[in-house]
Amino acid sequence: MRESSRTKSTGKADETATGATAPDAVEATSEAAPGATPETAPRRRQARGERRIAQLLSAAAGVFCRTGYAAASTNAIAREAGVSPGTLYQFFPNKEAIAVELGGQLLQRAHEAHGQAFLPENLERPLPELLDAVLDPVVAFNCENPAFLALMHGSGIPGIAQEHEELHAGMLTRVEAVLRACTPAAAGSPEPAELTHVAHMVLGIVKSSLELILASEGAERAAYVAELKTVLLRYLDPMLTTPPPR
Repeated sequence: MRESSRTKSTGKADETATGATAPDAVEATSEAAPGATPETAPRRRQARGERRIAQLLSAAAGVFCRTGYAAASTNAIAREAGVSPGTLYQFFPNKEAIAVELGGQLLQRAHEAHGQAFLPENLERPLPELLDAVLDPVVAFNCENPAFLALMHGSGIPGIAQEHEELHAGMLTRVEAVLRACTPAAAGSPEPAELTHVAHMVLGIVKSSLELILASEGAERAAYVAELKTVLLRYLDPMLTTPPPR
């Protein structure tokens, strides 16, 4: 997914949107001055390009958080990054390419956070500690990357939407596995279909709560995180400790 945006942008690396010589290309040429070997000059240009891409993606994350993907523009992203629109077009042909690159990076980080949350040893913990172990990495990731929620749930970009659906399906499977492992093996225990419904409810509660958590800061944010854990504890504890009567 990310290769497509890079491939499109490579051909624009030496000229601006108006066809003029790119500022970065001029700088790159000047760096290949006396003392620079044929090997070091390309590496310097590559390093500068990677820094510029990171700068643009960081700016895009800020714009997407404030305005949402639909209302964002390449001009606003360039302004946020402190560069000209022509410089932005050297690396990304349009807003969608920026979102695809940023979305791909965020999805990779989300997979890493979820892997940390659903460690096998967490299943041995009492429910309150299990909720801490699972929710803390997920909440921390979303707080550190607020553009994830804004981009994944509002962009409508096919590539991002598909990968986000796969991430959600993976989360659903993991939550179901946790519920299955923690549910008492006794007569009257929830059927697989019931566990699926509960898993959907858990993810729905977490998603709704994240919107409140991200909209607050400091002590208020901590209070919402604590409330989320209390809601899930009271919802799950009766089912995981004593199967409901039939």
